[in-house]
Amino acid sequence: CLRARAFMHGRGGAVNNTSWAKFWLALLGVYEWRGINPLPPEMWILPYWLIVHPGRFWCHCRMVYLPMSYLYGKRAACPPTPLTEALRKELYVEPYSEIAWEEQRNNCGPADMYVQHHPLQDLLWKVVAAAEPWIPAWLRRRALSWCADMILHEDGSTRHVDIGPVNKAINMVCCWYDDPHGEAFKAHLPRIFDYLWLAEDGMKMQGYNGSQAWDTAFAVQAIAASGLGEEAEVSPILRKAHEYLDASQVREDCPEVERYYRHISNGAWPFSTQDQADRSRSAV
Repeated sequence: CLRARAFMHGRGGAVNNTSWAKFWLALLGVYEWRGINPLPPEMWILPYWLIVHPGRFWCHCRMVYLPMSYLYGKRAACPPTPLTEALRKELYVEPYSEIAWEEQRNNCGPADMYVQHHPLQDLLWKVVAAAEPWIPAWLRRRALSWCADMILHEDGSTRHVDIGPVNKAINMVCCWYDDPHGEAFKAHLPRIFDYLWLAEDGMKMQGYNGSQAWDTAFAVQAIAASGLGEEAEVSPILRKAHEYLDASQVREDCPEVERYYRHISNGAWPFSTQDQADRSRSAV
């Protein structure tokens, strides 16, 4: 731990972290939200014809931005505790109370800076950050209400598996933040294990809840290409594969497709299991 702290301090401390790391640190109450580039939930209530509307984002980007913007809009954070106070001292080179948070928004350590920001991008962040304090409270409430509705829709459409572990984790935090004893949060808990598996060197977190349909399809193609499909021993395997693919096919569209920025999915197959794609998005 001492070496890890020395490594971090030698690179400027946690203010030089990546944007996602800063987001999680802010949730933990050991980083200030004003030190993060804005994630305004009001983007979701802009006219859809605008090219910057989040409903037009790539699905993974959209479904991660959604709960992040919700928590940012609420400035959700753990209350101060002796542990958070200790972490505030450990994570930074200078005293926490003296950090100029607004100047840290675009800080990123050289090892994590894969692409340098364009100056216009940084200018846009400054404009949005300057405009956000002027957003009326009623408009913020409306945006947050719509975000909460979309989060619950995503959870319900995928039986709380969600599109992947990243947005599932943040969706869980949203549900817990609103009601730690509520049914929305409780429904998340058993589906955590869809993403976990124990390997020979410890616990792993998968990028999806598996690749079952994908693997089955490739196995069938390999058997067909090898010419073994006519063999008596192989025929039962192909029949089982057919049964699995048939059972995995998505049979209906997501409710209110256009309202929740979805594509049709009836007739599609998932990457993994039907839950992950069911009524939510087409994988093929």
